Amino acid sequence: MSIATARQAYFVTGTDTDVGKTFVSSLLLARARTQGLDCFAIKPISAGCSRDEAGGLISEDARCLQQYASVNLIEELVAPIKLPAATSPHIAAAQVGERLQASRVVGHIRAGMSTRASRILVEGAGGWRVPINVQECISDVAKQLHLPVILVVGIRLGCLNHALLTAELIMRDGLPLAGWVANCLHADEPFVAEQIETLEKKLSAPCLGVIPHQADSNVTALIDCIRWPSELVHSLPATKS
Repeated sequence: MSIATARQAYFVTGTDTDVGKTFVSSLLLARARTQGLDCFAIKPISAGCSRDEAGGLISEDARCLQQYASVNLIEELVAPIKLPAATSPHIAAAQVGERLQASRVVGHIRAGMSTRASRILVEGAGGWRVPINVQECISDVAKQLHLPVILVVGIRLGCLNHALLTAELIMRDGLPLAGWVANCLHADEPFVAEQIETLEKKLSAPCLGVIPHQADSNVTALIDCIRWPSELVHSLPATKS
């Protein structure tokens, strides 16, 4: 199997909530799809889900990811845990009498990852240390998966501290930081170039792309703004099943 088509999987995290993890993941999927690669993403924990006419929970993030994936998975595999409250996963789960556990979340993810594909993304919830119960965080899920991490940095005031601390924790937890993406959240954000330049100098991982602010969030128009880590590091090994 060539390096181009070897199976690669990544865990996508962010410097905070609402920094564009789903949007960046969708961009990566759309890019892989245009390259003729089998790809999909899993959103294991979705909080803030709406309800359909029958009362079932809908993960809008998961549906967005499926829109750009080239491999169709059943919804139970793409979004196995759906919670109605738009808050931290441990609080949202408690609201419906549930308790999340990292090992069980990992089990759901591995069920989805058993589907064959060349590129797989697992999108986290919120930031790296968002709790899923009193003892465990979303980072414990990532650690059990042993996946390299892609960090989405929402470019705004405070992002430098958030990005550097998150990168430090990822590496302290023993996982490789495969790359980071600068997502420009606001049209009038000051010092965007200076902040990105600072991150390029201080983060020990490559910048996979700079996503300009787009009012309409047009994924297909932006796929040339981003790269998969393997496009920058030709010797990246395949991920083990």
